[in-house]
Amino acid sequence: MPVLWIVLIVFAAAAIGYAVARNRALASAGGNARGLHSLPSYYGWNAVLMVVAPSMLVLAAWLIVAPVVIGWSVAADLPNRDAMRSGDVSLAMSDIGKLAQCLTVGVREGAIPPEVARGASLEGTDIRETCADLGIALGSDVTRETLTSAQAYRAKTATSALAMGIAVLALAALGFGYAAMRSNKDFRARNVVERGVLVLLVMAASIAILTTIGIVLSLIFNTVAFFRLYPAAEFFFSPTWNPSFGGGSTLGILPLLWGTLYISLIALVVAVPIGLFTAIYLSEYAGPRLRAVAKPAIEVLAGIPTIVYGLFALLTVGPMLMAVFGRDGIGWMQEASSVMTAGLVMGIMLIPFVSSLSDDIINAVPQSLRDGSLALGATPSETVRQVILRAALPGIVGAILLAASRAIGETMIVVLGAGAAARLSLNPFEAMTTVTAKIVSQLTGDDDFASPEVLVAFALGTTLFVITLCMNVGALYIVRKYREQYE
Repeated sequence: MPVLWIVLIVFAAAAIGYAVARNRALASAGGNARGLHSLPSYYGWNAVLMVVAPSMLVLAAWLIVAPVVIGWSVAADLPNRDAMRSGDVSLAMSDIGKLAQCLTVGVREGAIPPEVARGASLEGTDIRETCADLGIALGSDVTRETLTSAQAYRAKTATSALAMGIAVLALAALGFGYAAMRSNKDFRARNVVERGVLVLLVMAASIAILTTIGIVLSLIFNTVAFFRLYPAAEFFFSPTWNPSFGGGSTLGILPLLWGTLYISLIALVVAVPIGLFTAIYLSEYAGPRLRAVAKPAIEVLAGIPTIVYGLFALLTVGPMLMAVFGRDGIGWMQEASSVMTAGLVMGIMLIPFVSSLSDDIINAVPQSLRDGSLALGATPSETVRQVILRAALPGIVGAILLAASRAIGETMIVVLGAGAAARLSLNPFEAMTTVTAKIVSQLTGDDDFASPEVLVAFALGTTLFVITLCMNVGALYIVRKYREQYE
C-alpha cells in the first residue's frame, strides 16, 4: 500500500475519532458540557493524538529502518560477499536498489515482463537499456546474480510495505478504539492532551540534537578511517595537494586552507565596509519610508541561490576583471577564474548578512545613549562614531564572524569563480580552490569509500567543521555578552 494512502487513512480516522470521542464525552454528561472534566474539544484532540502519534511514529521508524535491514539481508546473500571490500559492496547494493526500482517501474508501465520481476532471467544488456529508457541509470551491466539480488530486494521491499501498512493501520485502529472507550465525563482529557503535546515538543527538539550528533559522528568515524590509511602529519602540514586514485597521492590541506581563507578575506573586505555603512545609514540617517523599501531590497540578495552568484562570477565578473587585469590590460590575470573573482562575488553575497545583523545590533543600542551624546553638544556623526559604534562593537564583531563562517563554507561560487588549482600564492588574480570545492570533487562519481582519496573528503569536512564551529561559538559568545550589557 502506498505511503500516501496510509497517511490519508490515518488522518481520516483521526478526524472521525475527533467527532466520535467528543460526542461520546458529551453524551456521557447528558449533553451538558458543564458536566465534563475538560472542554469537549480536548476529548476530540485526545482521540487525534491516540490515532496519529503512535501510527506516524511507527511509520517513520519503519521507513528509516526497513531499507537498512533489507539492504543488509540482500548484501549478506551476495556471491563472494566475504571477499568483497566495503566500497564494492556499497556500489553493488546501489545498483541492486536501482535495478529493483527499475523492475517495479518497468512492470507497472509494461516495459518489463512480469515474469522477469518474479524471478525469470533476461539478458543483462536488455534490462540495462530498458532501465535507461525509464530514466534509471545503472552503474554496470546486469548479471544473473545482480538480477536475482534485485528480484529478492524487490520482493522483500513489497513484503515490508505490506507489513508496514498493516501495522500502522492496526495501531491507528487500536488508538481510535482506546480513545473512544475512555471518552467519558470523568476522563481528564485536558491533562492527557497537554502531556502528549509536551512529549511531541520534546521529541521535535530532540530531532535537531540527534541530527547534529549523527553528523558529527559520521564525520568522526570516516575521518578516523582516513587517518588509519594516511599520515595525519602529511595531511595537516604538506604544502601539496595532488590526489591520484591510482595510488601515490599527496593530500596536504595547506593549499586548500590558504585558498579558503584568502577568498574569505577578500569577501569580508568587500562585505564589511559596505554592509556596515549601509546599516549605519539605514538605522541613523534614513527616513522610515526609505528604510521600509531599502532594507527588504538589500535582504533580497540573501535569497538569491549561490549557483546564480556563481554564474554571475563566471559570466560577468570574471570577464570584466580580465578586461582590466588580463593580457590586454595590466597583464596580472591569466584567466577569468581567480581568487579575486570569487572573493568579489562572495562579498556581494555577504552584504545582507553584515548589514542586516549590524542594523539590528545598532538599533538595540539604547536611545538614552544617543540623547545623552546629542545633549552634550555632539553632532550626529560624532554620536555615531564615538558612542553608537563603540556600544555596538561587540555585536558587530559577532556579525562579522558569522559572515566569515558563511564565507568559509561557500561552495558554488568557488567552484565556478575561483578555479580548481590548489596552490600557495599571494597573487589574488590566480586561480585557486578551497576546502569545500575539493570535498565535492573527491566525492563525485562511484568511488571506493575505502580509499584515502575518497575518505580525505571527510577529513576536510571535519577540519572545516571545527573551524566554522569555533568561529560561530566565538560570535555567539560576543553577541550574548553584548546583549547582557543592555538587557
